[in-house]
Amino acid sequence: MLSGRRLDLLDPSPVDIEIEDIAHGLARVARWNGQTSGPLPFNVAQHCLFVETICRELKPGWPAKWRLAALLHDAPEFVIGDMISPFKAQLGSQYKIIEQRLQRAVHLRYGLPPDLPDSIEKTIKRADHASAFFEATQLAGFDHGEARKLFSAPRGIAPITLKVMTATQAQTAFTKRFETLMAEYDRNYG
Repeated sequence: MLSGRRLDLLDPSPVDIEIEDIAHGLARVARWNGQTSGPLPFNVAQHCLFVETICRELKPGWPAKWRLAALLHDAPEFVIGDMISPFKAQLGSQYKIIEQRLQRAVHLRYGLPPDLPDSIEKTIKRADHASAFFEATQLAGFDHGEARKLFSAPRGIAPITLKVMTATQAQTAFTKRFETLMAEYDRNYG
């Protein structure tokens, strides 16, 4: 990692996880394998910010702890990249095991439970699907009907117009949001 940390992908330690590495890596990983319109790829850091924003809309007053979990929901992708779901399915369970180990290490590093409660996981997944719907229809060339079949139409979420950030902008925004959530989390749970 750029921080100088060495991360064992098969047995990741929370002490080797740094938010700077996560933000840097996610801001440079393209969603949709880069198959989006416009001059810039839509990156995973911006997607994570978007999912956390949707979670705040779905669950006003949600504790900082769970909003932090939403922000970090794709954190493993800072080292393993963002693969499209059909390809992940073909890789089988070994990919999922590696991804889960990384996610648990990230959670432990930042004071979250290694495995989130089902209700929290479901809310984050709902926000993730809503984000995918908006991304698909605004950036990835899907029509609304096709996106509805794959991701469901977002319910209870105001339509959002996406404006793609540069990697530097997304990295900075991700890091600032993380710092804000951690400060709130520390005040409430620290």
